[in-house]
Amino acid sequence: MAYRSTERVKARLSASRERIVDAALGILAEHGYAGCSVAAVAERAGVATGSVYRHFPAKADLFAEVFRTASQREVDAVTRAAARQAGAAARVRAVIETFSGRALQSPRLAYALLAEPVDPAVEAQRLAFRRAHATLIAGYVADGVASGELPPQDPELTSTAVVGALAEAMVGPLAAGVAGPDTIGGLTTFIHRALGVSP
Repeated sequence: MAYRSTERVKARLSASRERIVDAALGILAEHGYAGCSVAAVAERAGVATGSVYRHFPAKADLFAEVFRTASQREVDAVTRAAARQAGAAARVRAVIETFSGRALQSPRLAYALLAEPVDPAVEAQRLAFRRAHATLIAGYVADGVASGELPPQDPELTSTAVVGALAEAMVGPLAAGVAGPDTIGGLTTFIHRALGVSP
């Protein structure tokens, strides 16, 4: 009986933690990192402020988890899109289109994930987010070089540059509110040229 009680408590705590993270994600998407407060997260999650701190001792801890969750969703989305394609050029195009398309659909969240000033613990998650995308792209570039689809190049260096180009090309237009479908096409052309994709 004590075992069942312990399992119920764990499940309740886990559900409470998920509600808090989901609430924080919603606020982040609407107002960015600067617009989030622990009190606002608690109110949206339907819990006391103390409950938030029980799960996350500091705001930075909460938003490190929020960034980790949001970043993983983005990485999963581009991975799924690329997996449906054949060949390096098509897979990289799928990454660009998915990454940029999702940023255009949720510009405030994209800006928060890519460039908004954040605490060091959150910045560490941002770097992990970029590394995850770079690792994914590096695999596609290496496959393309091995198959002869792409010219010889350093996949790690190339993929890091591609991720930097993706982030930088989206941040300015997102902040200015001028990003659109043409942004994606131009970015794809630029990155394909940089990779040495045959026209």
